[in-house]
Parts: sequence; structure tokens; C-alpha cells
Amino acid sequence: MSTPVFLDYDRAALDAQYDNRAKVPDFQAHLDLWTDRSVVARERYACELGVAYGLSQDETLDIFHAEGSWPAPVQLFFHGGYWTKLSKNEFSFIANAFVPRGITTVVVDYALIPSVDMDELVRQCRAALAWVWRNIRRYGGDPDRIQVAGHSAGGHLAAMLVATNWPAVDSGLPQNPICDAVGISGLYDLEPIRHCFLNQTLGLSADSAVRNSPVALVRACTSPMLLAVGGDEGAEYLRQSRTLGKAWAEGMNPPQIQVLEGAHHFSMMSQLEDRDAPLSQIMQARIGCG
Repeated sequence: MSTPVFLDYDRAALDAQYDNRAKVPDFQAHLDLWTDRSVVARERYACELGVAYGLSQDETLDIFHAEGSWPAPVQLFFHGGYWTKLSKNEFSFIANAFVPRGITTVVVDYALIPSVDMDELVRQCRAALAWVWRNIRRYGGDPDRIQVAGHSAGGHLAAMLVATNWPAVDSGLPQNPICDAVGISGLYDLEPIRHCFLNQTLGLSADSAVRNSPVALVRACTSPMLLAVGGDEGAEYLRQSRTLGKAWAEGMNPPQIQVLEGAHHFSMMSQLEDRDAPLSQIMQARIGCG
């Protein structure tokens, strides 16, 4: 019998829990569709592309202007890819869910591991939020209505922003620069990630996994938070959301967990291709535009 490496999982079983591409054989069709629809979105909507929020070439974001009256609420989105793959360019399509509903949409790029480590990646995403809070009014957005969201690794990053003590990081920011947060199929406990195949690239140590695990951190922002996960994503993804929900259950606005039955890791994100899809409508309503 193989030795467990995390909970009751041996290495092979834990790898299988986090190998989303193996679990969804047609994953490439989803990625191709996101890429194609992202090209169309950049042509369809008024936008500012490649806006710098930091000094490195990777610290850029795309801003899609809301249709309707300004200042508009803001959707600040962090892409997935297990912190090692993809970019903002494959996720412009999420503008379809928000721009027609009057929501300014910002899609963030960040440096990928192994070109940086997890600490630097998280620092960049914090810098993106700080830049948006300070500057989004110039692009028609309302800094008092920023909804932070992300898919998979991006869900982890959204939760890390909720966990951030903002005045300690940036004295110019309020304690709660986020009005709402949504983690989609997120990863909030990095300890199993440290023990599976992903760590061959990520290089997480025991210490870096803890300091970058939302479940191990005190929640600093009291904004409402939704943890959305697909019913077909597997036991570990469901555990990830439920564990964060339990860890942050005390105090104001405990996270809500929403399981979308019949959805898998990639179809969860595909919900944001259409402004009338269930997850799109949920997110719009949470920011007051449903």
C-alpha cells in the first residue's frame, strides 16, 4: 500500500485530484474557445490594453470600458493556469459577462512561476489592486465598488487580496478596498499543492505554502465573498472551498459557498462567456448590477 502524502491520498491519487486536463479530456476545446472569443471581445468593446501597473514587463492589465453611465462598478479579474501558464490575453472574453451590464472590466497579467516565486507573484497582484483603486476613476470606474475575482489559481489570488492587511502593505489604501470577492474553482490551501506534481515547477516550501495559503491567514477585509465550485470538479476542489469557508466563518460576512452541479473546472469559467449564464448573473447581482 502506498504511503499517504496528504490526508488519505498517496502521490498518484493526489496528482489525479489536481490534474484538471486529465479529468476533462476536451479541455483544449475550452481553451481554444476562450482565446477566440477574447480576440472578438478586444475588437468589440472600447478598451485600453497593456496598461502598466508596475515596473516589470509582466505587470500590465487590460481595461474594458463599461457600457452605460460612469463611474461604473469594477470587475478586477485574475486568470488561472496553476500560476505557471496562460495570460490575460486568453481571458478578455469575460468582458462579455460584465461590460454590457455596465461594469468596467479589468483583466490582470502577472509574472508566471518559475520566472518569479509565489511571494513575488502575490506581490504583483496586490500591486494591481492598489493601482486600480488609485487610478480606475480615470477609466470610468468607481474605486469604491471593486469586485475582485479569479479562476483556479486566480481564485487563490483573489482570496489572498481579501486576506491582505492593506494599510500595512500600502498606507494609502483603506482597510477594505474590495467591495466583493468571488473565487471560482479556487485553490486556498497550498499544502496539497506542495505534495503533488505541480510543485515540480512551483517550488513551494513548507513556509511559503503556509504564508500563501488563505486558509492559514487571518482575513483582513470584511467584504462579502463567494466561493463558487463545480459539482464535477472532484473531492479536493470541493474541499478547498469548504475549508476556506470554515476558516473564515467567524466575523462579518462569512464566505458563501455555491456548488454549480454538473459543472467541471473548465465549464465553470466558460460561464463567463455569456452575460446571462448563471454564474455571470450571480456575480453581476453581487456588485449591484443584476
